Amino acid sequence: MNTPLHLTTDGHIAMITLNNPPANTWTLESLNLLRDTVRALNHNKTITGLVIRSDSEKFFSAGADLKLFQSVTPEQAQPLAEAFGETFETLTDFRGVSVAAVNGFALGGGFEVALACDFRVVEKTALLGLPEAAVGLLPCAGGTQNLMWLAGESWAKRMILCGEKISGEKAFEIGLADKLVEQGEASEAAVKLLNATDVQSPDAIVACKKLIQMNRVGARDSNAMERELFLELFKGSNQNEGVSAFLEKRKPEWDYS
Repeated sequence: MNTPLHLTTDGHIAMITLNNPPANTWTLESLNLLRDTVRALNHNKTITGLVIRSDSEKFFSAGADLKLFQSVTPEQAQPLAEAFGETFETLTDFRGVSVAAVNGFALGGGFEVALACDFRVVEKTALLGLPEAAVGLLPCAGGTQNLMWLAGESWAKRMILCGEKISGEKAFEIGLADKLVEQGEASEAAVKLLNATDVQSPDAIVACKKLIQMNRVGARDSNAMERELFLELFKGSNQNEGVSAFLEKRKPEWDYS
């Protein structure tokens, strides 16, 4: 099937498999498809759990396709930036319990989709990071807010400002991963985690999740600011220099003026 996402269901659990080889990069099509799929699942009251997984052994997701951000204006970048925000906020608001089964590389928007889930099951061999600043960009899909919420300000700064990437083991150590598993075991472990919700009332799960997430006061305002500042970067020269340097496999020459 030639689609960037595959949806399957088994009992009360839905599974969305990322399938956009070679690196499961996000496009406007795949973001809109994920958004619409989650919205449809919200109307199916028999579904109480959702797993986001990858069909690739090497990549969970490498994030956005940077070619989409080369030599574009803020107006041209806006639809994709807004799609990232709307889609991952829709995932965060999924009425049931969501789990990211993370393997391989989970970078940029590929890490942000995992941060938007309720839980993260991470394989020891995974590598997670938000390297956007290295190419003149910033995480615009909730990354600055969700990472800080889950791991604290210090780790958010290390991973975003310093570009530090972390292993699955380190993610578990600092609380980003809820369960650490061996290579190849993330999907099965994610399903086992969701099986625990079968003994819970589905109505109570919906109500409790809403109450728990009410603690993130002002989060949506901050997410909107992410996208605003993301688009501001396209007004300067460093954004295009960073993206071009990455695609051309060279060191960027930043403008400090």
